[in-house]
Amino acid sequence: MSDPASPASDARWLNLAARAALRAFGHVEPNPLVGAALVRDGRLLALAHHRRFGEPHAEPLAIAAARAAGHDPRGSTLYVTLEPCAKQGRNPPCTDAIIAAGIRDVVYAAADPNPLKSGGSPLLTAANIPARLSLASPLATALSAPFIKRITTGLPWVIAKWAQTIDGRIATRTGHSKWISNAWARRRVHLLRGRVDAILTGMGTVLADDPLLTPRDVPIRRPALRVIADSELDLPLTSNLVRTARHTPVAVLYDAAFESTSILSAKRDALLAAGVTLLPVPASPNGRGIDLRAGLRLLHERHHVSTIMVEAGAGLLGSLFEHNLVDEARVYIAPMLLGDELAKSAATGRVAESLSSATALTLHHIASRNGDVELTYRTRS
Repeated sequence: MSDPASPASDARWLNLAARAALRAFGHVEPNPLVGAALVRDGRLLALAHHRRFGEPHAEPLAIAAARAAGHDPRGSTLYVTLEPCAKQGRNPPCTDAIIAAGIRDVVYAAADPNPLKSGGSPLLTAANIPARLSLASPLATALSAPFIKRITTGLPWVIAKWAQTIDGRIATRTGHSKWISNAWARRRVHLLRGRVDAILTGMGTVLADDPLLTPRDVPIRRPALRVIADSELDLPLTSNLVRTARHTPVAVLYDAAFESTSILSAKRDALLAAGVTLLPVPASPNGRGIDLRAGLRLLHERHHVSTIMVEAGAGLLGSLFEHNLVDEARVYIAPMLLGDELAKSAATGRVAESLSSATALTLHHIASRNGDVELTYRTRS
């Protein structure tokens, strides 16, 4: 018989599938992270996840793993984090494998919005395999949020990252910030750098810190495009970013008004000669810098950016929050207090006269080591 349907059972197995899927973060994009668990009579037969872009999907992998372990998948329940695909792509439709294996029913944590792949649930139901959506596992449902956002909006998933003291300061009034976070927290940041498609910063950070924005001393799953929001092409030719542009890609989002003028033609030519990619975008509607939404859309269209991490100062972070472009925040809190009202905060630029105008976030994960805490928030539930 199939696994008994209940919120507790759904949560248990979908959580397990989601945790398996997370192992592939940085390997499968632009595909979604997907995990699958085959269960019968409350017993796990097999657990699998989509491992790399272009390789088999989680569902047929779980079926194959069950058979390899000596289990017949017929009559089992398939728990999967995303609705099984129903159409041919790089891989055959997962619905074909599910039907052929004699799976009794399917429980999935998020519907597939991709018109090129969706339709798995009604197809399975028509084949007498009940398929139902379950929201019992917030982790499993949240897992597909970056993929769903990209498909439905054409925008990448934006992760804002910063380190702060317990009184919310990212640097002293003079700009000193090395190091607020400890070695464990900094390694977590480097791991994230090695898994996202792009890293965005602003000119204030470039001029203050001359960063490389590369992952160091960690496994690199995908080389991130380093992106600078630089409306007037102020990026120094001697900066670390420009000097290393031929080794690790660099792109600059700048005001398209300078594209058709000769004002910055020499600077454009010099940056291009150094290997920097120039991406003209419209100016911001409020007249402050570039249109960040247009810039993010361009990065997705031209460079297939699915996930972008923001390591920037208060101005750029504030603008991203102001325009509702941040999806996730990774906040590293160190056990220190500055107590200086002129010390720098993580985001600025807004006038908030009441708490009702604050950006609301939902806490999704907590990790801690040696006194530092990593808080992962989502801006959309």
